[in-house]
Amino acid sequence: MLMTIEALLKKTNLFLLDMDGTLYIDDIPIGAVRETLARLRGAGKRLVYCTNNSSKTPEEYRAKLERIGLWGEGDFVYTSGIAAAEYLKKHYAGKSVYLAGREALKEDFAARGIRLTEEKPDVCVLAYDTALTFEKLVKLNEFLVGGSFYVATHPDVVCPALPCPKPDVGSFIKLLEASSGRLPDAICGKPHTIMGEALSGLLGAEKEEIAMVGDRLHTDIRFANNSGFSAVLVLSGETTAEMLARSSDRPDVVLTSINELSAYL
Repeated sequence: MLMTIEALLKKTNLFLLDMDGTLYIDDIPIGAVRETLARLRGAGKRLVYCTNNSSKTPEEYRAKLERIGLWGEGDFVYTSGIAAAEYLKKHYAGKSVYLAGREALKEDFAARGIRLTEEKPDVCVLAYDTALTFEKLVKLNEFLVGGSFYVATHPDVVCPALPCPKPDVGSFIKLLEASSGRLPDAICGKPHTIMGEALSGLLGAEKEEIAMVGDRLHTDIRFANNSGFSAVLVLSGETTAEMLARSSDRPDVVLTSINELSAYL
């Protein structure tokens, strides 16, 4: 049985918000989402923008959200890239890391105390590198065949885009599996629990008071189910009612869009 919106709002103090397909599509805000987010803040709810896309830093996401009018005081951004860096700090402190990612992400890792290298790393991290080259793939392949621990930031096969989806980290994973025979030893982003555990600890929230709002069943909703959070599916993005009916990933609440919450705030 689905949870009522009233029950969801009563128990939830922290909303994890997917972005593309949930808050905006192609950088165009969905309906009155600015007002919906303002009402959530006014009701004392904390908002965390939670994304698998590790091609941008939190600062870059904040700039984008400010530009389209969605950012508010007290908001927070958490990416699968941050989750990977925090995972390394916890489990591989002091180890050498080869990061396949944008320069901005490398700077972020270094600022968090991650020891980056280009030679014989203890750990390889595969992020959403939008400047991925054959040379980088050859290095990754060599390091994986050599036995480096293998971390991927997230499993998404494609990234939504026009005129067609772009290859994402999940596609790179399949390529490297074919060449090296390796699959990631750890994946940090949704739907895996590493991100959820890190967020719960970082923000000092109990699982029962956290809700994940997103448009993808196999990442957002499965992530919530795996992590023990309330799962809120919006039908404003990827998922249709027909897809939901066929899926084993079950949300607690289904909304046509996040703006349905406004009437209850």
